[in-house]
Amino acid sequence: MCYTCGCGMPDADMGDPRNITNKTFEEAAKAAGETPEEAKKNALKLLKKILKEEK
Repeated sequence: MCYTCGCGMPDADMGDPRNITNKTFEEAAKAAGETPEEAKKNALKLLKKILKEEK
């Protein structure tokens, strides 16, 4: 969805490479020595924690 805007297209950066896409997770996963799926799971876990703390 570019994970940023919620459009539902995970590979589209909506014309701005600063938006979060699957490519973002692929590059971050390489940097951390993990799979893109692991990077997404780790991000989801942290986001859930942060959102819970903000309530």
